[in-house]
Amino acid sequence: MTIHLTTTAADRVKRFLAGSETGVGLRLGIRKSGCSGYAYVAGMAEAISESDRTCVSRGVKVVVDAASLPLLEGTEVDVVREGLNEGFVFRNPNVKHECGCGESFGV
Repeated sequence: MTIHLTTTAADRVKRFLAGSETGVGLRLGIRKSGCSGYAYVAGMAEAISESDRTCVSRGVKVVVDAASLPLLEGTEVDVVREGLNEGFVFRNPNVKHECGCGESFGV
């Protein structure tokens, strides 16, 4: 599995995990949503199941469920701040099209 975190994203996740007693890494996934088909899901991984796949990027364990992995393979995760808003940005080589609002994508 190959998921890359930028230095900015890795630092942000490390700070978030440092404040948690149960976090073991960053969990990424995909859910069906939006007008283009899929949306990203990101959160703290509190456990790793047998069906999960893991990798380490810049010192952060990244956890992805087996069903989401084909859609996330090769993705770069960054954190971008625009004004007062800050959030993850996904640069996914598997995306064929995105909806106009940028909330969902298709493969």
